[in-house]
Amino acid sequence: MNHKEKLLSGLNISTGVGAEIGALCRPIVSRSDGAIYYVNHTSTADLREKYKNDPQVDTNAIVDVDAVWGKQSLSEALGGKCLDYVIASHVIEHVPDLVGWLTEVGAVLKPNGQLRLAVPDKRFTFDLKREESRLSDVLSAYVVRARIPQPQAVIDHILNVRYDVSVSEIWLGRPSNGRPAHTFADAIGTAQDAFTNGNYHDVHCWVFTPAGFARICQQLVENNLLCMSCAKFFDTARNELEFHVHMQECTDVGYAAATWEEMEKMASPLPPRTIVDWRKLQTTIIPKRLHNVARRLKHRLV
Repeated sequence: MNHKEKLLSGLNISTGVGAEIGALCRPIVSRSDGAIYYVNHTSTADLREKYKNDPQVDTNAIVDVDAVWGKQSLSEALGGKCLDYVIASHVIEHVPDLVGWLTEVGAVLKPNGQLRLAVPDKRFTFDLKREESRLSDVLSAYVVRARIPQPQAVIDHILNVRYDVSVSEIWLGRPSNGRPAHTFADAIGTAQDAFTNGNYHDVHCWVFTPAGFARICQQLVENNLLCMSCAKFFDTARNELEFHVHMQECTDVGYAAATWEEMEKMASPLPPRTIVDWRKLQTTIIPKRLHNVARRLKHRLV
């Protein structure tokens, strides 16, 4: 299954009503597919201005934003609409308050509605040198009801992200540490601007592996800060850099916690070593080594 198929698996988008957060110029669901509302942190005009010099963004293809989710809640932004599904691809890692964000998404879903996530796996992205997000950081952002990335998140992102990270090299078991993207001064200056002036700087506030994401969700569920279960999980596929999670409203704490525990168990550990074709090994490398051993023994006997 490809990226889109994993996000839409099991959904009937032709009859359901959904929202896609942060679609920009590459929506997963188009208006011709079904009833869809596009949500972003600012208006279409502002997005086109923001990305006008970005070669990776086709500003003419940026979708028309239906709801601006910023100072008001998601429910308010959507005019109180209830949805069958919400899609967010490479969005959750940017949100300043993880708990608050998940709570607001849950509030607009119908019973049995689902949140569909595509999440970057830090082991294969420019975040590979960063430590995984901790529950204490998540709770700290929740306590202050963060609406912009907090200074600690800004500093950690700017200090530790890397250029030129090779996904394929990592999957082959080879080191690909990249190179620093910013300076110490960049980190301090940007964080001071965020703290002093309240300016929004777009960074990865959260850094996840599949197991780490599941562990945090389980802890939030067990402490009544999340009322969602893991309905389906697609682990990071070989040579890819993201995993997919389907989350569904669930008030049964024990059941929901068990689903996140199961996801953590299912998640693969660090990238496996290079896949070895043992048949090829037996017919090439091993015979060659045996031949070399036999030759050395022959010389000793002569």
